[in-house]
Amino acid sequence: MNAGPQDTGGARLREPVHFIGLGGAGMSAVARVLLGQGVRVSGSDAADSRGLRALEALGAEVHVGHAAAAVPDDGTVVISSAIRGTNPELAEAHRRGLPVLHRSQALAAAMHGLQGVAVAGTHGKTTTTAMITVLLREAGLAPSFAIGGDVAALGVNAAWTGGDIFVAEADESDGSFLNYAPRIAVVTNVEADHLDHYGTAEAVHASFRQFAQQLPEDGLLVACADDAGAAALAADVHEPRRVRTYGYAATADLRISDTRAVGSTTNSLLSFAVDGLDAQQELQLGVPGRHNILNAAAAFAVALELGVDPAVAASALSLFSGAARRFEARGEGDGVRVFDDYAHHPTEVQAALTAARTVAGEHRVHALFQPHLFSRTREFAAGFASALSLADSVTVLPVYAAREDPVADVGGWTITDLLPGAAYIEDPQEAVRAAAANAQAGDIILTIGAGDVTQYGLQLVTLLRERADRDRSGGAA
Repeated sequence: MNAGPQDTGGARLREPVHFIGLGGAGMSAVARVLLGQGVRVSGSDAADSRGLRALEALGAEVHVGHAAAAVPDDGTVVISSAIRGTNPELAEAHRRGLPVLHRSQALAAAMHGLQGVAVAGTHGKTTTTAMITVLLREAGLAPSFAIGGDVAALGVNAAWTGGDIFVAEADESDGSFLNYAPRIAVVTNVEADHLDHYGTAEAVHASFRQFAQQLPEDGLLVACADDAGAAALAADVHEPRRVRTYGYAATADLRISDTRAVGSTTNSLLSFAVDGLDAQQELQLGVPGRHNILNAAAAFAVALELGVDPAVAASALSLFSGAARRFEARGEGDGVRVFDDYAHHPTEVQAALTAARTVAGEHRVHALFQPHLFSRTREFAAGFASALSLADSVTVLPVYAAREDPVADVGGWTITDLLPGAAYIEDPQEAVRAAAANAQAGDIILTIGAGDVTQYGLQLVTLLRERADRDRSGGAA
């Protein structure tokens, strides 16, 4: 359920602001920002969580469970696209005639009047937003921020600092990124996705064109020259708005070159150079993958636009240690390292497994994949099969339905039927055991998907450590 377009006009939101689904990553980020601004905040979620309690400690009024009585007598109600019209709190808000805003509209109101940096793209939004925020913070610019995932170097997914720069992840999945009015827009890539909302690939591209066209006359589009969709978008932006492209492509304004690994396989840095400045600048990055080099180049471009010295930006960027669920280390057992990644589109899965191959060296890579959404699984089954073929063994779980109702003729088997040797296992615990059994010392297991597959990373580590203990004691498997 999406709130209709309601322009806040830059006005302060009517208080209190009540969030339905407060514990979600995007919703909690907006709530943190508003609490930092001194806004009265309340909210509810279906289940209790550490995130809810953290917001309560910051001053939010928190309710566990959804009930009409939780809705304040006055104020503003904020929802995400996941909230259905049958939700009792949303129904009560409509009955009372309270203004109902999408979370992006609430965040846009919180950002009003600031120098906004909005990061959009089919893939890489969270990591790129996190990189920009860490870089600017380390460079002394003290940005406020709202990110769709926790970042170790920041400690939280959102914060209000009172400065004049605001960095926000702009989610295109439901078109809500069009509610932002940034001065700097970053587009990492544009591909067909979220077709349950858009219907066609052309509609996806049209939405990104509108996003770029909303830039003010002094605005800047930072776009990836290596991605066909982003490059086409950049070519469509005209003066007085400016464009700065980045990538390995010869046409890029900031060209990446001389990429190499520095250090050991288990503790390596990526070193690369960026040309297109007065002098070449070398950068180092502590997270793996070509896609992360591109994300870092985007962050570097934003920093330059905001007046950060190139050498200072390079030093700050080297401190980035990753975002939650983006090739996140979950632990090690019996010599097997376990990582977790949020990838849920074929391009993202390919990037994650390519990075895993780099980290694994001569050892094997094993994928435990959970498809996300029946519509996406149906649309991109062949793409998922192709991307997963980069792994040495593949175990596929049932589809994580999220906001969708089940579809009888679509499931994890839709992918494994196209990938010889891959196993579809319906029982999650059996799938975890199978993935662990495939791995030997030196290998990597990567749990992949946007659903609850992340919980199996620690289970894999536990199983592997128990296996090592049995081997040491000489006990039976």
